[in-house]
Amino acid sequence: MQRFILGGVTVLVLLSLGLFWWQGRAEVEKAAPPPAVVQAQPQPTEIPSADLENLAGPELPEATPLTREQRRFSRYDFNRDGRITREEMLSTRTSAFRKLDKDGNNLLTFEEWAVATVDKFDHADDDHDQILTPEEFRSTAPPPAKPKPRCSCK
Repeated sequence: MQRFILGGVTVLVLLSLGLFWWQGRAEVEKAAPPPAVVQAQPQPTEIPSADLENLAGPELPEATPLTREQRRFSRYDFNRDGRITREEMLSTRTSAFRKLDKDGNNLLTFEEWAVATVDKFDHADDDHDQILTPEEFRSTAPPPAKPKPRCSCK
């Protein structure tokens, strides 16, 4: 019964808010200035043309080649101030740390680290004999990196 009463009160409140909004909008439109009279502009009789033979655009910018070390530095320098702080250097490792930190206290205990390693071992040990054969160990390797797509521009 309380749900029906609460629903009815909610509907009445929403209807009254809509009514006030509608009346306020009508008052604004009533006080709005009259529309400006648009004067017809004369239509040009000739099509304009430009002499494009002597025109030249600005020079194209040249890209500066970055060395491999400069690109690696810029991946860590998030605020682009030319310096890498400790927080910037460690920021790339936070997601891996959070996966290992099971209880979320920002302290990685040996047990938390061992859980990830034991899970990896148990997943690789197909015959559950607590020994990894070379074939089983091969399954623990990270997946190979995907080759970068070649540029198809000509």
